[in-house]
Amino acid sequence: PLQEALGRLSAAPVLAAESVPGFRASILDGYAISTPEPPASGTRWQLVGRSAPGAPYGAELGAGEAIRILTGAPLPTGAQRVLPQEQVQCPTASTLELVEAVSDQPWIRAADEEASAGQQLLAAGTRLGAAELARLASCGISQLAVTVRPRLGLLITGDELIPPGERRPPGAIWESNGTLLESLLIRLGYPVAQRRVVADDPAALRLALQELAAGSDVVVSTGGVSAGDSDWIRPLLAELGEVAFWKLFLKPGRPFAFGSLQGPSGQAIPFFGLPGNPVAAAITALQLLWPALQQLEGAKPQLLPRFQLPLAQDLRRRAGRPELARARLHVDGSGVPMAWLEGSQASSRIGSLQEADLLLELPAEATQLAAGTLVWAQLLRLPIF
Repeated sequence: PLQEALGRLSAAPVLAAESVPGFRASILDGYAISTPEPPASGTRWQLVGRSAPGAPYGAELGAGEAIRILTGAPLPTGAQRVLPQEQVQCPTASTLELVEAVSDQPWIRAADEEASAGQQLLAAGTRLGAAELARLASCGISQLAVTVRPRLGLLITGDELIPPGERRPPGAIWESNGTLLESLLIRLGYPVAQRRVVADDPAALRLALQELAAGSDVVVSTGGVSAGDSDWIRPLLAELGEVAFWKLFLKPGRPFAFGSLQGPSGQAIPFFGLPGNPVAAAITALQLLWPALQQLEGAKPQLLPRFQLPLAQDLRRRAGRPELARARLHVDGSGVPMAWLEGSQASSRIGSLQEADLLLELPAEATQLAAGTLVWAQLLRLPIF
């Protein structure tokens, strides 16, 4: 059903069964006449009826005849043009007179303006947004085939985590990565099927990974992928499957593990070990997890839109790793869009995501960037349609 297809991927081409709207219609409120050429000012017609949306005029329109017609209403057989109501007057209840010159525009919507019978409305592999679904509905289509989305298993790790709403003891933090990633993935079209929050205990983590691998097509974790005493995810991944690579040359996002877990039938289940810091987890999910999920679904990966714009202020940073800095989209008094960095860029500060419209791509070697310097940016606020 269309109501359940938002964000999904079409599995097959969709064709229009018939032309839409299926009849010639008036573009504006006015009067339909049978004259194909623009008539001269002072011309008169006999008013013989009315056509409204859902209540068309049923007879053929003859020479010297006119009908009142409303926007979107069907034109009767014989009608060749619509006169805007602002350019005519009715000297009597049954007489229409043109009082000013009209243009060549007939003000008629074609019967196949939206679609022709047999026309392809969607190709296979189209991401279904509001515009796509509305067009299908306008063409009388109520359901379509979509691809199967990968089932996601999400593992949140950490001894310090407690559920939001609970009283917080010293040293504890309220768990937010689950909410962050589930919300982000739903927004991207991939709801989480299973979620576990587990302390940094190797036995408990092993069991959670095995359970998630048994019921998921992709397993994602946050935390436990660095080199600390309580970081168990990478060694457990090596034990239960394979570590393909570890660590990224990226800020934020260095602690990252990718590989696979062995599924119940021996199949390889892709595994993404995201950093524990929430900003780093969100950014690596956007840069690496999201494209992979799209490929698994059968889609051509859609990335965040990239463009260049100038910095609004001088910027100093340490050399080292390429950085994806969070920034606002600022429009100056001349209407020029610029990138404005505001507040701490700490990967633990979720507020930097809340405040951000952009991710700025800052090169590893860049330590000083003057205001006005062009930088590449990725748009975080996705297009509506």
